[in-house]
Amino acid sequence: MDKKRRVMLKLSGEALAGEKKTGFDEAVVKTVAGQVKASVDSGVQVGIVIGGGNFWRGRSSNAIDRPKADQIGMLATVMNCIYVSEIFRSEGMETEIFTPFQCSTFTKMFSKDDAVQALNAGKVVFFAGGTGHPYFSTDTGVVLRAIEMEADVILLAKAIDGVYDSDPAKNPDAKKYDEISIQEVVDKRLAVIDLTASIMCMENHMPLAVFGLNEEGSISNALNGVINGTIVTA
Repeated sequence: MDKKRRVMLKLSGEALAGEKKTGFDEAVVKTVAGQVKASVDSGVQVGIVIGGGNFWRGRSSNAIDRPKADQIGMLATVMNCIYVSEIFRSEGMETEIFTPFQCSTFTKMFSKDDAVQALNAGKVVFFAGGTGHPYFSTDTGVVLRAIEMEADVILLAKAIDGVYDSDPAKNPDAKKYDEISIQEVVDKRLAVIDLTASIMCMENHMPLAVFGLNEEGSISNALNGVINGTIVTA
């Protein structure tokens, strides 16, 4: 029996907010859901990690301890996953949400065996709450879960349509890479993902693909192996 394609999709919280910049834009999330459903229906196994930037971005005040600020961020990702999971369900998909800490009956405690079982059953699996520890970003969280789930690739849906040698918003002559190694990303400080996550990708040979979230059909294409952005090799 052929191994099914298994991918880990990273969505930014800000992207879910649409033009509102905070909270949720249901139309945007439904568009994402429709693209994911088409791939799930074709047999692709999909895990999802969502950032919390539509509710909380780091320590907003020096009055807040860094670990506490990070805990708020973790809870923001839980809220996002619960919301997006419900929209996915309304669009006809089955879902599970796992967290690395207890959230009463809202989510299930993360277990690799349970998560793999859910993926094999055709469910979309949400990994909320990051790593469960402060000082680690959702970049690290998505790489960790991708490695544990033995995913084929991590898909990073971003506001920008790939990896550039400089900020294209500031430099009109910025060069877009079709393919680049994670080692080059680190050496050139291109900040595709944070350093901890980059090193984990290198050590575990986990490739990435970066593409523009706002391009029509970009998520569906990426889930099915068609990348119009940048491939980051490991």
